[in-house]
Amino acid sequence: MITAVVAWAIAQLVKTVIFAVNEKRLNFRRLVGTGGMPSSHATFVTALATGVGLIEGFDTAIFALAAAFALVVMYDAAGVRRAAGKQAMVLNRIINDIYKKDFHPQRLRELLGHTPFEVLVGAVFGITYTYLCLK
Repeated sequence: MITAVVAWAIAQLVKTVIFAVNEKRLNFRRLVGTGGMPSSHATFVTALATGVGLIEGFDTAIFALAAAFALVVMYDAAGVRRAAGKQAMVLNRIINDIYKKDFHPQRLRELLGHTPFEVLVGAVFGITYTYLCLK
């Protein structure tokens, strides 16, 4: 568990640095925010599953459970949450277009999910980091 949490923290830090470089500003909310490169969700769950596999064995029921959990989380990050972020972007634009300056609701969060590439990078990082730490 410790390895998975540390891998997650490193991914969040990397995500914050990448955001700062791309946007030319530092945003500390990225340290705990969702979305972006790499997927810290994918990093965490693959690190956890890899750790379970290395410690308990890759032919155990607990590894199968951890791997299934990782696949569901990664599918959700690149599928459902990404779609919700795209819908939030459209809704925010509609509200801006209709109400202009007369109405100021709280904007919906648009950066919720990940591209498949962001999930892949997070997964590879989680597996690699855990393997290097535990082997």
